[in-house]
Amino acid sequence: MEAEVVDAELVLPSYLSFKKVQMYEKYPKGQARGRHWKHLKQIIQAENYQNYPPDEPNYVNIESPPSMHPCKKICDITGFEAPYHDPRTNLRYANTEVFKIIRSLPNEYVQRYLALRNAAIVLK
Repeated sequence: MEAEVVDAELVLPSYLSFKKVQMYEKYPKGQARGRHWKHLKQIIQAENYQNYPPDEPNYVNIESPPSMHPCKKICDITGFEAPYHDPRTNLRYANTEVFKIIRSLPNEYVQRYLALRNAAIVLK
């Protein structure tokens, strides 16, 4: 009977879906178990950054040209992205609740918020 099975060249899958896969089958000896990430130190050593021109930005030098994208406008109260600004106080805000808070602030606090953003102006 065994000779007949061998002669028939039956092709069986390497694993059966209902069987539990053993760890030694999944990861044979000598293979890594997962993806290994390189640390920054390893990347720097692998690359020859000495051969690059000094004005080209890379991992080693932190000097890079200014960004061409406009800076994001941040809410002065909450720190979220602010699509609106109050024309009376010139403070940026994210939603209506913050707008109510801004309108209730005294002029002294408004000046302090603007000074934090380096946009201090004298309000009338």
